[in-house]
Amino acid sequence: MNRLSSQDRAKVLGCLVEGNSIRATVRLTGAAKNTGTKLLVDVGKACQEYHDAHVRGLYCRRIQVDEIWSFCYAKQKKVPEEKRGRVGYGDVWTWTAICADSKLAISWLVGGRDGAWASAFMNDLASLLNQRVQLTSDGHRAYLQAVEGAFGKHGIDYAMLDKIYGMPEGWEGRYSPMKCMGAKKDPVLGNPASEHISTSYAERSNLTMRMQMRRFTRLTNAFSKKVENLQAAVSLHFMYYNFCRIHQTRKMTPAMSVGIETRQWTLEDLAKLTN
Repeated sequence: MNRLSSQDRAKVLGCLVEGNSIRATVRLTGAAKNTGTKLLVDVGKACQEYHDAHVRGLYCRRIQVDEIWSFCYAKQKKVPEEKRGRVGYGDVWTWTAICADSKLAISWLVGGRDGAWASAFMNDLASLLNQRVQLTSDGHRAYLQAVEGAFGKHGIDYAMLDKIYGMPEGWEGRYSPMKCMGAKKDPVLGNPASEHISTSYAERSNLTMRMQMRRFTRLTNAFSKKVENLQAAVSLHFMYYNFCRIHQTRKMTPAMSVGIETRQWTLEDLAKLTN
């Protein structure tokens, strides 16, 4: 990686954040495969560290959270017996939190989907906020104890949006998504405003992740072999999204929208985080 110039490193990162695989990236840029992978891991780690240090004390009002599925090493049913139950083998879930107003990706966590991971995610989210917020999640029951444990019974306005899915007439089966037949708004803590109980922005963020990260593409062989590489790709994606990419609605980057940055970052700025 050290042999690449700042411009060449930025080219590699530019390919990665636009949804190219490692192999496609090296074909486009001429970089070696191991060099591209090492750059991803090093910059991804630096992005996570920078985000943890600087994205704090946020004055957000409405936050939406969700989880997105992917897998590492092998599909869950193909994981060898001796590796089952270990994070990074089989199903992997990425927890995300987005500010509904600024569209800032506040927090993310790559791991499992049980109560322990939910608590770790919520504790991190709570540590980044500087005021009471309204929080909306889907109907995943692990959120119930995690939200109360992180914010307390009286420190948040929290509601679940429990969507009801069914198989409409003409449903084709395995590769056809089930249709949302309705949704139930369920206030849990505090006094959440009904009109703001939504997970639309979080779900749209998940779509952006699937479009911009090759490792999340469904029904292909594009998956991470190591969970560390997946974590690096997610951190790079959200750092680019928060600091480099102009949001079409806000007309500025999410980081500028919340006031933690005054200018739009370039890919060279991301590459320099490892210096």
